[in-house]
Amino acid sequence: DLASTNPLVSTLVAGTSVEGRQIVQATISSDRSANKPIAWFDCIIHAREWITAATCVWIIDTITSGYGTDAEITALVDQYDWKFVPVANPDGYANSWSNDRLWRKNRAINSGSACVGVDLNRNFPSGFGGEGSSNLPCSETHHGVSALSEPESQTLDALIAADRGRVKAAISMHSYSQLWLSSYSYSSALPVEYPEMMNAMKAGVDALVATYGTPYEYGSTGTVLYIASGTTTDHYYENEGVVHSYTIELRD
Repeated sequence: DLASTNPLVSTLVAGTSVEGRQIVQATISSDRSANKPIAWFDCIIHAREWITAATCVWIIDTITSGYGTDAEITALVDQYDWKFVPVANPDGYANSWSNDRLWRKNRAINSGSACVGVDLNRNFPSGFGGEGSSNLPCSETHHGVSALSEPESQTLDALIAADRGRVKAAISMHSYSQLWLSSYSYSSALPVEYPEMMNAMKAGVDALVATYGTPYEYGSTGTVLYIASGTTTDHYYENEGVVHSYTIELRD
C-alpha cells in the first residue's frame, strides 16, 4: 500500500459498487495545499480490460519512484496533482476473474431480465441512449435505465465534479487497438477545440512512437473508431469542461 509508505500518495474510498466493493481514488501530490491543476485517469471501466489497471498502477509506481531522482517526473509532480481510479468497475473485474474472463459490464440487476449488467461507458449523460448503446439488458452496450443510474458511474462523476476547473486532462484507459481518441463519441461532429485536441494527441502519439516504436492512430472517437453514446470522455468534455478529455485504447 503506497499510501502508507510514500508521503506523495493518499487514497480515498470514493464510493461503493453495486455489490458493495470499494471504489478507490489514489492521489499523487507533492503539496496538497497548492490547489494545483490535475491530470486524472480512470481504468477498468470495462471489466475484461485488465491491462488498463496494470497500466494505471505502473504509472503510479513510475511517478512515485521517479520523484526526486528523475528531473522530468519531479517537475510534472510539482506542477500537477495526479489522480487515478485504478478499478472503476470492481464487481465486473472480480467477475472476470472468477466466472467470465470476457465480462464487460458492471453487475447491476436489470429489472424484468435475467441478463445482468450495465455498460458503464454508456451510462454517462452526454448523448445518453443514442447510437452505439442499447436499451436491451442482454446487450454488451446496455446503457441502463437512465444516465448515471449506476453507483460506479455516479462515483466517477462525483470525483471529477469535485475538482471542476482544476482537471486539465482526463484520460479513460481502455484496451485495445492503439488509438488515442477525443470527443465526440456520440457523433461524428467535431468539437470547437478539435485542432487543440489534435495537437495534443499528436504530441502524445509521437512520444509513444519515439519511446516504444508503437504506432497509434488518433482523432475523434466518432470518426476514427465508431459512434458510442454516453461515454466518460464526452461527459468529462461537455459537462465538466475538460478540453483534453481522451480515451486511450492501449497497444495490441
